Amino acid sequence: MNEIKRIFRAFKYSCDGFTAAWRSEAAFRLEIIIFIVGFVAAILLPGGMLARAALISSLVLILLAELANTAIETIINRISDEIHPLSKKAKDIGSLMVLTSFIGAGIVWGLVLLDFFGLGW
Repeated sequence: MNEIKRIFRAFKYSCDGFTAAWRSEAAFRLEIIIFIVGFVAAILLPGGMLARAALISSLVLILLAELANTAIETIINRISDEIHPLSKKAKDIGSLMVLTSFIGAGIVWGLVLLDFFGLGW
């Protein structure tokens, strides 16, 4: 029974995390909208389940990167308001993580769409 309680508590913490990210991060709200539109597009596009999984997974990775970046920024801000080169480095790398996820999603979507429209290799 304790394991079930632990699972429910973990789910509540996850919901709290979603609420915190939604309320405090405009980028996260925009990426949720991108995810919803992309999810619907992936379902409606012609093609197989593997292509749909790749499209949707690439969008999930954007959300994961944004959440990790937000966590990094929150920790840095909690530690100190002082501008420090290591704090900047951590925040910049977190930002790069988000950019890299967008580039990866763009590549996946581009390749899948090229294939859907018969323009692939």
